[in-house]
Amino acid sequence: MATTADFKNGLYLDFNGKPCQIVWFQHVKPGKGPAFVKTKLRNLENGRILENTFTAGAKIDTINVERRPYQFLYKDEDGFNFMHEETYEQIHLDTALVDNADLMKEGQHVEMMFLADEERCLTCELPTYVELEVTYTEPAVKGDTASTNAQKEITLETGAIIMAPLFINIGEKIRVNTTDRSYGERVK
Repeated sequence: MATTADFKNGLYLDFNGKPCQIVWFQHVKPGKGPAFVKTKLRNLENGRILENTFTAGAKIDTINVERRPYQFLYKDEDGFNFMHEETYEQIHLDTALVDNADLMKEGQHVEMMFLADEERCLTCELPTYVELEVTYTEPAVKGDTASTNAQKEITLETGAIIMAPLFINIGEKIRVNTTDRSYGERVK
């Protein structure tokens, strides 16, 4: 048990039966009336941001959340299979829990967030950048565009389709940003 005096950014708590993380908070002491704490909470199950106001001194339930390293093994009809990098324990995740799954190739290292008390996986996050090979793209034609930042669709080795500059060709390795699915740079 904790109180609003223990609030800090990054604190994990149980809010209305859902695991949440404090993103922002502010203690407010108005001239008239009791003090309160305004907060922005991130729901760890779906990523939504919630705003809530707690009365000063209110008791809250904190939760224990752990981040663990895993390696992607393979995909089957039921979802994805991962292996813990230290204990070699294998787990199976539903496709809904993995963001940007089409940017993940076999052997990819990921980080999973677990609700430690229940041993329940909340999220599976890819690294910010992944390196993938281009398997298909239309060739660029000189004079195709008047714009300097023209882009075309490319298909990656995992089957994902993203937009990249015209100079990218089949067989090149590129770095892709997994947060917004954008082209980063060529990898030598």
